[in-house]
Amino acid sequence: MSPIEVGIAGIVLLLVLFFLRMHIAFAMAFVGLVGFCYITSWSAGTAMLAREFLGQFYNYSLCAITMFVLMGSFAFIAGIGERLYDSAYKVVGDLRGGLGIATIIGCSGFAAICGSTNATAATMGRIALPEMKKYNYHDTLAAGVVASGGTLGILIPPSTVFIVYGFLTEQSIGKLFVAGIFPGLILALLFALTVHLICRFNPIMGPPGERRSWRQKLKSLLGISDAVIIFLLVIGGMFLGWFSPVEGAGIGAFATIIIGLVHRQITWPRFAYFIKDGLRTAAMIICLITGATIFGKFMAVTTIPFIIADWVESLPFSATTISVIIVIIFILGGCFIDSMALITLLVPVLYPVILHLGLDPIWFGVVIVLVAQLGVITPPVGSNVYVVKGIAPQIPLEHIFKGIYPFILSLIITSLLVILFPKIALFLPNYAKF
Repeated sequence: MSPIEVGIAGIVLLLVLFFLRMHIAFAMAFVGLVGFCYITSWSAGTAMLAREFLGQFYNYSLCAITMFVLMGSFAFIAGIGERLYDSAYKVVGDLRGGLGIATIIGCSGFAAICGSTNATAATMGRIALPEMKKYNYHDTLAAGVVASGGTLGILIPPSTVFIVYGFLTEQSIGKLFVAGIFPGLILALLFALTVHLICRFNPIMGPPGERRSWRQKLKSLLGISDAVIIFLLVIGGMFLGWFSPVEGAGIGAFATIIIGLVHRQITWPRFAYFIKDGLRTAAMIICLITGATIFGKFMAVTTIPFIIADWVESLPFSATTISVIIVIIFILGGCFIDSMALITLLVPVLYPVILHLGLDPIWFGVVIVLVAQLGVITPPVGSNVYVVKGIAPQIPLEHIFKGIYPFILSLIITSLLVILFPKIALFLPNYAKF
């Protein structure tokens, strides 16, 4: 077979292995190795496997993933999420749908020190769902707010998905982080507006909470100080060029431990458990990157990505239209594959297309992460939906999926805004000292 035929056969085999429930990282590594060996030679394939496998696990830049994952774990046991939610509830809780808006604010703040969509949904779900139940919020809205708000964890920096994208495309992780700030804030604002409009037109979905004085509201803002300090320390330090993403991640993880000790909320058993859990998550992500890199090497020798790039470039469409087509591909793929796996699978294939079109790789990264958020809440994968189901087993799964539909519109609007107005994502990176 020709290299192109081998590449097509490899893609088909990969999809078969996905449907057979083989772990995505190992499926990509297996297909990549077999295909690479077939096109080149067994010795070249095994040498590539050893080089890429050891290279990823020895790569200093990937330490940022481990440190940011641990930072999110330490933030959870330090009680930062609880204090964020409590502050947001006291400030906006008396509005129509105020508890839901407070949950969105809490998710935004926790996302700024976590970087994981599932961890954000799990943390805020444990805090917010009982409160919304207490104030007679409809289960559909409550579950939808938590599942959708959790998606902010992969957009508002620091984001492990941005780290993976930056590594796969050799782009500045720091620039990707700051590029996600404005789109993340816009999305959080649209989520909050969605909650308010739902409760305004259908008051039974979410009644207003307890009224508080302006003095109480201002005093409650002290509860967000921990998250603000960590965010400014990590992202601000990288933006000003004081330290690299890896150093920033380490400093952030250390700062969350100090905050947890100050509040006396870190115990040895919890510390050991979350260290183990964080390292397991980080190892999973690095395995995904390794598998995607091996599969990317296989795709490169088949020349399929470059053929696709040339074909797309010859189409009588504008770059914006083609980028929308690529976004649709990611949306459809996100319905069946986890967002992290989808990015590691498709970026090596479609990234050359973006370069051929002359589009900005940083902007493209923000668009892809935005679209990947849809896969986190849409069926049949919808990992955040299953996280919420695990926290609140009494809520039927179909009610949770029904609750996220209004928020999908906010994600689509934000994605279109970033596609049509790239400066939304590129304004801050142009001023960053990276």
